[in-house]
Amino acid sequence: MSVPSNVRRFEALLYASLMLDALSVAVQDRTPNAEMTEQMIMTASLLAGGMILLLVYFVWLAAHRRKNWPRWVLAAALALSVISLGQIIGERGLELDSAIEIVSCALTTIGLYFSFTGDAQGWFNA
Repeated sequence: MSVPSNVRRFEALLYASLMLDALSVAVQDRTPNAEMTEQMIMTASLLAGGMILLLVYFVWLAAHRRKNWPRWVLAAALALSVISLGQIIGERGLELDSAIEIVSCALTTIGLYFSFTGDAQGWFNA
């Protein structure tokens, strides 16, 4: 059975979003200060990288193994990302990394929309 077109769109958009997330982590301000030591910055970067790899695995599980639950985990991660992004923009204003995150959230939203509509509806197992 061939992969439905909406599932291919879902996969491509979410991989693009995760690539932007990696770019966003790369351009974040990593200047140590009184609040953030070098060790804390490195730990945060490694955690962000690990989270991105985990989400890549979830996209793969949903698209290739036809699992339904990773879509819901990705939707929950999107909701948390939007809340976090709102707080970051409220504190620091719009910076390069937060602008990249806005585009990433938009791509994820569109990708998840494709995963729940059209020919993708019968693709995922429970």
